[in-house]
Amino acid sequence: MQTRAILSVLGEDRVGIVAAVSQTLSANAVNIEDIRQTIISGVFSMTMLVTIDEEQAPFEQVQAALDQVAEKLSVQITLQREDVFRAMHRV
Repeated sequence: MQTRAILSVLGEDRVGIVAAVSQTLSANAVNIEDIRQTIISGVFSMTMLVTIDEEQAPFEQVQAALDQVAEKLSVQITLQREDVFRAMHRV
């Protein structure tokens, strides 16, 4: 089963954020469909649209792996299923 999700990262800019997140996604068979990032006054912000292959790595496993990255890098990482994200942001 394929699950599309929105991943967001927010924190103080530092070397290695994109690498750590990307490596974690790759290790869990997650494909990055789209990515946007910006740095404003030293604050790093990144949003990704990803596809999770839940047969290889369930959503909860990916989320737990990203939680470890967030703690290690002192950033906030949020992973939401796309359908939940869209429902929450419907006007």
